Amino acid sequence: MALREHELAGQAVELPEPWRSAAVTVVLPTYNEASNLPVLVAELFGLPLPGLRIIVADDNSPDGTGEVADELADKYGADRLTVVHRPGKQGLGRAYVDGMTRAIAAGAEFVVQMDSDLSHSPLYLPQMLGTLLSTEADVVIGSRYVCGASLAREWSWHRKALSGFANLYVRAVLGLGVGDVTAGFKLWRSSTLTAIDVASVRSNGYSFQVEMNYRTVQHGLKIIELPIHFADRREGESKMNLKVQLESAIMPFSLRRRAR
Repeated sequence: MALREHELAGQAVELPEPWRSAAVTVVLPTYNEASNLPVLVAELFGLPLPGLRIIVADDNSPDGTGEVADELADKYGADRLTVVHRPGKQGLGRAYVDGMTRAIAAGAEFVVQMDSDLSHSPLYLPQMLGTLLSTEADVVIGSRYVCGASLAREWSWHRKALSGFANLYVRAVLGLGVGDVTAGFKLWRSSTLTAIDVASVRSNGYSFQVEMNYRTVQHGLKIIELPIHFADRREGESKMNLKVQLESAIMPFSLRRRAR
């Protein structure tokens, strides 16, 4: 059963070992998320995971997200929150690769990828970590398309249909056996990211998620999916555009061709 937000909200929860000593680093790619970032960072540092660290990879956001991130680093400590100021808008995939490789180099045992727009609740992270540890999985996906999951009520039927079709399309082309192949909420073992050579991933946008899943399956690694509620972003605008959609449509065929 998925962990709902009210189950931890406002409660002083102390997790047992090995949760408490787990070196978890959350990678947050940002572009124009100045309003959402302080809320998300506060929620993450409010989790009963004392070993949690954050890397913010900002693509020179014109709304001042980078400066907001620097202020948060001053507030929580540079040892807990690292800010990477990237030269410009280079895409989701590039930001994740940058942040993940830095997290691994800094000694993280587990690396979390999640959206910075508050669509992914941090309150799922203890459950995701516990599932990964108890099942000896290599990656745990916060899934929108397994039993018990749900999508934001604010989403229009058109947006839900487009998201669902994209997921079915990729699954049909690649046959990955993953319910939510375009999910952006995942908890990885660092050893898994090293095994799939995350530093060499060149996909961007949503196709980054697809290629990461594809590489994981190709290496015979274990994927577990947990149902989540996927919320609508609280502030700002979606980064989805025609270029991202086209890359995502082409990527499954490119991956299949490379495999051959």
